[in-house]
Amino acid sequence: MKRFLLLCLTAAFVCTLFSCCSFSASVNEILAEAEKLSMEELYKKAIEESNGKTLYGIGNSSRGATAATSFIKTLQAVDPSYSGKIEWSQPKNNSIFTLINADINSATHTYSMTLIQDGNQIQSKMLDTGNLLNFIPREWRETDGTSEADNGHPLALQTLNKVFMFNNRGKASFKNCWDFVDKGVAPLFMGVDSEPVGKNFLYMLTHEKYADYVKAAFDALPKEKQAYFKQTVDEVTADAASLGLTARNAPYALAWIKLWCRQYNEQTDDGPICNHLVTASAVDKAGLLVYSKLRSVNESPTSSVNNITIAVYQDGYKGIGGYAYKHYLQILKTSPLPWTSCAFIAYMVTTQEGFSAWGKDIGGYSSNPNCNQDHSRDGYVDGVNKTPALNDRGYDWWFSASGGQMVVEDPAYCALVSPKMSDWIDVIVYGN
Repeated sequence: MKRFLLLCLTAAFVCTLFSCCSFSASVNEILAEAEKLSMEELYKKAIEESNGKTLYGIGNSSRGATAATSFIKTLQAVDPSYSGKIEWSQPKNNSIFTLINADINSATHTYSMTLIQDGNQIQSKMLDTGNLLNFIPREWRETDGTSEADNGHPLALQTLNKVFMFNNRGKASFKNCWDFVDKGVAPLFMGVDSEPVGKNFLYMLTHEKYADYVKAAFDALPKEKQAYFKQTVDEVTADAASLGLTARNAPYALAWIKLWCRQYNEQTDDGPICNHLVTASAVDKAGLLVYSKLRSVNESPTSSVNNITIAVYQDGYKGIGGYAYKHYLQILKTSPLPWTSCAFIAYMVTTQEGFSAWGKDIGGYSSNPNCNQDHSRDGYVDGVNKTPALNDRGYDWWFSASGGQMVVEDPAYCALVSPKMSDWIDVIVYGN
């Protein structure tokens, strides 16, 4: 009897494993075929697959629901009898990875696709394991100016800016990124563990490209400030080797990180940070936060966007202007509706209408340049530049060495350095 039960359990396990592998193989095959099809062909495949059904999506952005509504209308324009639906959920407290893994490992599968952030965890928990699959629409790949190397693996819907800004009603000067870690400065910032993309920013600073930006900004400082910061550079020089960092200017990046982590004023969300910085009472305070938060400020006698200066917009500013993270579009390897997922993803990254839920704001840029809206004059009213901080200089400026010098998240690099750097940062923030 024991032998019989063991054989039954083994057979059940093998069947389950084979079923899961077959599911993944079939989804992979569909994605390979889907990458060859036009938008019109993808729409027809989606209609055939999901008519009368519901696609369940999960994402870090609630605006996926808005895009889903317009996508369904697009399919209905192709076939008025189409009755499919999309239900979108946005989990809280960084639980999206747990929910996706649970769905993949369950006997039945609910979620088909995801719009997800945090390149570090995506790489280590989702891409390296094969739990999430990449789909690159043919028309996105063929878009002039689109860089597949930068935004295709994994496929990015958009890049979002978090920028240094400060209250300009006082006398404090922030003309160099090192000024934000100077003695006595405590910028408002979401904690490195409350929002993982903030920790990814610190990992990315040690990349050779961004460490060079930090070193060049250091070289532009007055001699007395160089002497002050050099003490910390010397303290962490040995750490660069022990952490396995290869960038020649890694000690300067580590010094900036160490001072930042010792000094920043931890906040729970970017909304409250913005609402405080724009007040008349927040004299000389600074922060690092999502650029688009300025769009939601209610102007009043005590609060105004004009109380804010975007640090890197100043003439003569030196160093990084902030950092950028991405929203990635991925398909679960157990997706019940892979064709519809492909069509929905293609809709969001190849049409301006599909990206409009995000494109209406400053500080967010589609991975397809044809989908971006021009926000360079958002601060103008009747031809007068009323609110300069709202005049977004655009993707090309922000991510150039001669412009914003933004630090951009790279999932593979974050996953490479995070095992050691995470603990190093935690010791600084929280102590032993």
